[in-house]
Amino acid sequence: MSATLELAQQLIARSSVTPDDSGCQKIIAERLQALGFNIEHHRFGEVDNLWARRGDQRPLFVFAGHTDVVPPGAVDQWQSDPFTPTLNNGCLYGRGAVDMKSSIAAMIRACERFIDAHPQHQGSIAFLITSDEEGPAIDGTVKVVDLLQQRDEHIDWCLVGEPTSTKTVGDVVKNGRRGSLSGNLTIIGTQGHVAYPQQADNPIHRFAPALVDLVNEQWDNGNAFFPPTSFQISNINAGTGANNVIPGELNLLFNLRFSTEITQQEIRQRIEKILHSHALEYTLDWALSGNPFLTAEGKLIDAARTAIKQVRRFDTELSTSGGTSDGRFVAPTGAQVLELGPINATIHKVNEHIEIDELERLHEIYYHILVQLLGD
Repeated sequence: MSATLELAQQLIARSSVTPDDSGCQKIIAERLQALGFNIEHHRFGEVDNLWARRGDQRPLFVFAGHTDVVPPGAVDQWQSDPFTPTLNNGCLYGRGAVDMKSSIAAMIRACERFIDAHPQHQGSIAFLITSDEEGPAIDGTVKVVDLLQQRDEHIDWCLVGEPTSTKTVGDVVKNGRRGSLSGNLTIIGTQGHVAYPQQADNPIHRFAPALVDLVNEQWDNGNAFFPPTSFQISNINAGTGANNVIPGELNLLFNLRFSTEITQQEIRQRIEKILHSHALEYTLDWALSGNPFLTAEGKLIDAARTAIKQVRRFDTELSTSGGTSDGRFVAPTGAQVLELGPINATIHKVNEHIEIDELERLHEIYYHILVQLLGD
């Protein structure tokens, strides 16, 4: 059994459902401390965070990831216990096998190999590991990044181990992500009997024309790196459950994944302008998960392309599709941020798994990226 696979199994065996780290970071810290990393544990609220750094010079290369996982759901639907790492038909099964304990194992093994071959490497290597990526993400990476900025520690390159690949490891890497802005909207009407609509004010009827305008609004045209901004209703409800009562309120949850062509302030203003144009009485609470970011061509992208070409013998594709990641907290500091990880077909699903061969290829890619950037 390879050392990468063995470490991945140790991490998967910990039932670290967000925000519980369940001892994963202790395992990671012990491995890194043996390599000469300075270890810092930072706990904010219920969240455990690990900052480990080897060296005090720039450039600073950071591996970023998370030990928390989403709940496994109905355990009886899994072919094996989700927190008992299981090998079957050349694959490793378990919650976190893809998102993202295998990436962390591959990162650590890449470091061990790299430091053994390049003990006097250039710059510094660090790990930023949190247990708050799958949850609210308010006491994790964002807090550690704030702490680093207060200490004047500057990240030059950050590689996030999120599962970015589609058909085979390395075929897609993310050099940016769309922003995510959510709204909790309540349209206020007047409850009444359906037989006497003149004595009520139906918020569903009131909102319907505004909904058409919101859905049909063209927010932007996107650009070479980002698709056009998308507005989506994720939940809508009203009523008391009785078919003879006009509801007094209509509640909606919506989200916009937005490009660099528009700001969250512009989105808010345009949505509120549409609501006002229909003379609606409403309340609206906003939640910004993150602004869009983009890493332009540079040393980090070049290193990833070269490493993938060496290991996989094909050219990778740059993409900004998908959801958000903790890269959104690192990019605003001026760091180049790239996401590269396993095939994402089974993330957050029953029977989450990674092919063992793909795990080893990922470890090789991470190793060659380190060589490209920090080799002596």
